Amino acid sequence: MPDTLLDLQGLTCPLPVLKANKALRGLPPGARLTVLATDPATTRDFPAYCAETGHLLLASSEAEGIYRFELQKRAEPA
Repeated sequence: MPDTLLDLQGLTCPLPVLKANKALRGLPPGARLTVLATDPATTRDFPAYCAETGHLLLASSEAEGIYRFELQKRAEPA
């Protein structure tokens, strides 16, 4: 299953997390979502969001002011 890319550069809190949440709702369990953002607050927001929702934060990085987050949608409850 290919990763989904969500480019949220230029958006500020809380829009990156809200839009990522909407995108994840449309993906099957286990799917991966790559998010690109420029808001420094996302470095706190995405780890907190994943801890609260059960989605996995597989990786995060920053290069030249662009923050990249690799998320994996949680398995649905049985």
